[in-house]
Amino acid sequence: MTAARILVVEDEAVVALDLRTRLTRLGYEVVAVAAKGEDAVAIAQEQRPDLTLMDIRLQSTMDGIEAAEIIRTQVGLPVVYLTAHADEATVDRARVTEPFGYILKPFDERELRTVIEMALYKHRAEQRLKESERRYATTLASIGDGVIATDKMGCVTFMNSVAERLTGWRIADAQGVSLTTVFNICNEDTRLLVPNPVDKVLLEGIVVGLANHTILIHRDGHEFPIDDCAAPILDDRGQLTGAVLVFRDVTHAKQVGEHMRHAQKMEAVGQLAGGVAHDFNNLLTVILNYSDILLKSAGPDHPWHDFLSEIHHAGERSAELTRHLLTFCRKQLVEPKLFDLNDSVRKIEQMLKRLIGENFELRLKLGPNVGPVRMDPGQIDRILVNLVVNARDAISDQGCIMIETTNVQVSESQFPNLAAGTYRCIQVSDNGCGIPVAHLERIFEPFFTTKQQGKGTGLGLASVYGIVNQCGGHIAFTTEVGHGTTFRVYIPAVNATVEQVNAFKDLQLKMGDETVLLVEDEAAVRSLSRRILETCGYAVLEAENGEKAIDIALQHADKIDIIVTDVVMPVMGARIMLENLRPLIRDMKVLLLSGYGEENLRKDILEYSQASFLHKPFTVTSLALAVRRVLDGEIVA
Repeated sequence: MTAARILVVEDEAVVALDLRTRLTRLGYEVVAVAAKGEDAVAIAQEQRPDLTLMDIRLQSTMDGIEAAEIIRTQVGLPVVYLTAHADEATVDRARVTEPFGYILKPFDERELRTVIEMALYKHRAEQRLKESERRYATTLASIGDGVIATDKMGCVTFMNSVAERLTGWRIADAQGVSLTTVFNICNEDTRLLVPNPVDKVLLEGIVVGLANHTILIHRDGHEFPIDDCAAPILDDRGQLTGAVLVFRDVTHAKQVGEHMRHAQKMEAVGQLAGGVAHDFNNLLTVILNYSDILLKSAGPDHPWHDFLSEIHHAGERSAELTRHLLTFCRKQLVEPKLFDLNDSVRKIEQMLKRLIGENFELRLKLGPNVGPVRMDPGQIDRILVNLVVNARDAISDQGCIMIETTNVQVSESQFPNLAAGTYRCIQVSDNGCGIPVAHLERIFEPFFTTKQQGKGTGLGLASVYGIVNQCGGHIAFTTEVGHGTTFRVYIPAVNATVEQVNAFKDLQLKMGDETVLLVEDEAAVRSLSRRILETCGYAVLEAENGEKAIDIALQHADKIDIIVTDVVMPVMGARIMLENLRPLIRDMKVLLLSGYGEENLRKDILEYSQASFLHKPFTVTSLALAVRRVLDGEIVA
């Protein structure tokens, strides 16, 4: 072990020499001998010995006690006093400097060694304690939670920097103040004071958590939700000496939780909406097609023609409603295409002007070089119609609605669940009444509307929300009551040349004589489909489910030219049925039908290279045309 280094401060030369000799004999290293207090301080600062043996009475400007105080407080070294004078006044002065021991002259070597070793041990223990306290203080200062410690009376003894920031109190002001004053908490809903958890800790000596819905009131008055836990502080004998409180601002966590709950609620409603739409589309397929057949048969002069027209029109409106539902729950199967966004906005401009009326001004501000997007062109129309109509309804008499398009760069932290990158932004602004704060969290909920009964279904913004999410985009808004609202729709940019969209052309139906295996569990839809196909000249084999279809295929596999099947069926769905039919039917051609545009339909289409898709409700023309195109080798999707 390295010998302890000792500074001797003694103004009597004989005593100093005796001390040096004895210390050397005991195995210590004497770094220097000083006769004056000023010299002792200078040597201690330069040499930094392990211990200073200090004579109390020195014949110099600075006596031993003054020198010891500087060495102890400024240099941080232990001091042992040497004295032949132990009067009460001297001892009282010396005590203030917190010496590590006294040696009364004359002394023997054993006494000298004992006092020195005890002083060195005490100093090492004190250094370890200080290091532990520094680590403790550094840890508490660096953690993200606020920490407050109290004594057993509940008064503040310690606060870390986070606690200072969250409460607005500095430790210098809070020390000795009751925790209930510094840590001011109440219930978020009732505004009643919440019992301070430290009170219970000090009373019962147990760990206590804070009640839910608690907010902390900052010293400047602003509020935020917190979560915390208080625990007792015990001494070595297990006696309660105080409490420690750890707390954190949970504003962000609460927002994330609300977002998750909202997303789960939207998903649940979306599943319900999708199920309703699936069943409803089966009924609409029957209503629309039979009303269409009757309309064509009756002719415009028939007395029932107007009634049939109203039935058909109501069916079409109902079909549009189900499309909104499926769009909201992101289960609408769409036909993505590359198209120019600005061109799409220009094409719908006149329709939007007629829609909002002459009292409202519609302005377009289309950004230069706004590139293409890939999505269903009809989805852009639905987005603009819903946002523009909502903007019109927010304006009382006269006003302006602005549609703008731009290229924007989105960063990783800008929007939750949206990848960084380039997006096309459609911005719809109005100078209307704005959205009340109470409605902000509900505006994208389906069936939520502030309009009078009969004036809206509440599916407008919900369907926009669904479209935007379905295409991998994002919708955001800013609003100010009395000044207007701005919606911004972000659609992923596409790095490609815009494809020209061919205008729709009415194609003449081609008759056929092939054999169709029709698989449909809904009897009314199956009967209608059979009549349409037979009218077009096809031979039809009917099956109400997948198992029955397999039985028929086993008997007529060589005759079947195409399978027209619903996707979602009881007993056996289309996927398993087609897996069993593939070995039986050579060059199997498939047309999938569904009123529920589930995302996995795309997987079915991709898996079966010759499979095409037709959405319900279909018309006589669309079904006949789809079957003909699939038989002729085209893919319908």
